[in-house]
Amino acid sequence: MIDKAIGVFDSGIGGLTVLKEIIKLLPHEDTIYLGDTARVPYGTKSAETVTRYSLEITDFLITKGIKLLVVACNTASAVALPALKERYGLPIIGVIEPGARKAVATTRTKKVGVIGTEGTIKSGAYEKAIKAIAPEIEVISKPCPLFVPLAEEGWTDNEVANAAADIYLKDIKGVDTLVLGCTHYPILKAAIASVMGKDVRLIDSGEETALEVKRVLSEKGQLRGQRGLSPTHIGKRTFYVTDTPERFAKVGLRFLGGGLEHAQRVEIP
Repeated sequence: MIDKAIGVFDSGIGGLTVLKEIIKLLPHEDTIYLGDTARVPYGTKSAETVTRYSLEITDFLITKGIKLLVVACNTASAVALPALKERYGLPIIGVIEPGARKAVATTRTKKVGVIGTEGTIKSGAYEKAIKAIAPEIEVISKPCPLFVPLAEEGWTDNEVANAAADIYLKDIKGVDTLVLGCTHYPILKAAIASVMGKDVRLIDSGEETALEVKRVLSEKGQLRGQRGLSPTHIGKRTFYVTDTPERFAKVGLRFLGGGLEHAQRVEIP
């Protein structure tokens, strides 16, 4: 198991921000990423459909040899984790619980903001996860749907991004912690931080998920470098998509920061 890859999937491109944090923290680990670009977005689909997609993708990734699965999609993390954990015997980590735990540990005023897509906010997944840990915390949630196309277009630190952030975030008052509840949103950190101010801590679920991956693999003795194995080599990066790979590779470079020269199109049975 120690030589197998970390599997990561998302409905499209956004999960690359999670993969980026995993690679930064565990550069010697092999990774396999699948973006379900033919069926994006998941946020408009029923819970049953998203769960079916997630099971199909996991079946595929397991055939490629993975030792741990990261569900780098907020919608799939919100609705599909129970079914995934029931079917498969490998560790499975979503992006919601790590972010929620960090928000609870960070807030001092017991007032936390959460921003995400319409689907994620409507599901109440972050609020439920936060209140399961600390029921006394007040959670203010706000959908910010335009952040996704802005991130993919590369309009992340200009007048348009700043104006959108100002309009969306002006209603979030009094929080000292803000959860970026969409994997696209770390691309817009500068614009979001400029509106929220220096006293508000931004919680990047990708960073927290990467730490959780390291913790779980370390506890299981499955990190490269454990058991006397050398971690000096750079991990292999493999990318799959379910639609044309050209746009994924082009836009994905912006999210990953490099190392995405090729993606292979596959059919998910």
